[in-house]
Amino acid sequence: MPLKKPKDVPKIVKARKSTLDKIKEAVPSKKEAENEYNCKVSFKFDPLKKVQQYAFALETEKSFSSMNYAITTESKKNKKIIDISILGLTPRQTYFSEPGPANTEILLEDLYGEFTLNVIKKDGSINSAIVDFNVFKKEIKILSEFLPPKKNNRKFCSFSVDETSFTFE
Repeated sequence: MPLKKPKDVPKIVKARKSTLDKIKEAVPSKKEAENEYNCKVSFKFDPLKKVQQYAFALETEKSFSSMNYAITTESKKNKKIIDISILGLTPRQTYFSEPGPANTEILLEDLYGEFTLNVIKKDGSINSAIVDFNVFKKEIKILSEFLPPKKNNRKFCSFSVDETSFTFE
């Protein structure tokens, strides 16, 4: 008995892609506050492009002993708001493993003045800081850290300025 020839191509279900806006609107489940990430802000000069950039280095508090991991992120810059969404951890493609935290670096350009920096976890928790950038004085200041008003929001990230890794032309 021959098989029937299909009249149309069957549709394959697409996986849900969580966008930055959907993650921002999600309501997190109630958990205890625990510091999981550090966000270090610094200046970084790119000698190839000859451009002064701003580096946002995210790293985990937890160290991993057997694998090297990178933090997968998605970032978006609006007028005076910088959103960095933490999507998860991915293993790095290296032959040698060295113990240490998972980390990543987000580079942005053309920042001057006060910006609200939002670090968003995949469950919807948001930690924010107001950061003042001044490239002329070569300084970055964290003016305040706060939790935006949201149900079940908790503290999971600390913010700091990493002056030891500043690079200029």
